[in-house]
Amino acid sequence: MPSVARRARPIRAWAVAAALLLAVAWPLASPNIFYINIGILVVLAAIGAVTLNLIIRTGHISLAHGAFMGVAAYTCVLLQTRAGIPFPVAMIVGCLASGLLALVIGPIILRLTGKYFVLVTFLLGEVIRLVFLEWQSVTGGANGIDQIPPGLDLFRSPVGFYYFCLAISVLCIGIVWRILCSDLGRAIDAIREADRIAESSGVPVIRIKVMVFVVACTLVGLQGALQAQMIHAIEPASFNMDVSLGMVVMNVLGGMYYLVGPLIGAVFMVGLPELLRGYVELQQIIFGIILIVVMAALPGGMIGAWHLAHRACTRKRNGSRA
Repeated sequence: MPSVARRARPIRAWAVAAALLLAVAWPLASPNIFYINIGILVVLAAIGAVTLNLIIRTGHISLAHGAFMGVAAYTCVLLQTRAGIPFPVAMIVGCLASGLLALVIGPIILRLTGKYFVLVTFLLGEVIRLVFLEWQSVTGGANGIDQIPPGLDLFRSPVGFYYFCLAISVLCIGIVWRILCSDLGRAIDAIREADRIAESSGVPVIRIKVMVFVVACTLVGLQGALQAQMIHAIEPASFNMDVSLGMVVMNVLGGMYYLVGPLIGAVFMVGLPELLRGYVELQQIIFGIILIVVMAALPGGMIGAWHLAHRACTRKRNGSRA
């Protein structure tokens, strides 16, 4: 098994290098603005999917992740448009606002498990959405806030904005990867497998869950701030439960317990519907059928199916050698 793991490392390294090279070369290979915008949507969706994956690793599925993204987005836009604060500072403050809310709420809701946590986060997401909707003097109500100016001169170019979003996405993925590969990551896995046993072994379960929750909700704020810059407008519907549910589906499709899983799910969930736009009347039907087939045929996600196939080939090869 150690030799198999050692052989798999170069494969993973080459795969990561190839994916990063493809992402960097995407605007050059397809200069059409439509495909560049698809690339922007994919790298932004990757932020939400990967940060939610960090929460899922602790054994929780949150349906309020999109709402925390909205907290950062609204905070950033309000600071930028009404207080005149530069976008980079407003984006950081927006993310901190989302993280602070997670720090206040996390110790309360993270004591729940299973369906109770899912239901409470659904309720929390709806409460936050209603605040966006009803606080008209600040958030603009159902109309939201439009005509958001570009935060940086770089954002006036679709290619420049794509590379900025790609850099932020890579940063978020790197932070999540570093957490999962550290001792904290091993503690997170132990909590997911058996939180009571982990706690009896001296692992501070609640503290780690809160820490992970705060980090994930802080980082997803980057997606909210950049999404507002992309469409130059925000509204409550952009951060409803469907957004959070989409992030969950990305994780399930790609593989919930592999970091690359939500990335594959983001490409699939964002890229495929856009490429099916030519079939307007059948788009949702085709996408729904593909989604059902993939989820039914690959219960462990796409990356999970690849791992099973790789292990089967390895066992077959070792058996033939014996």
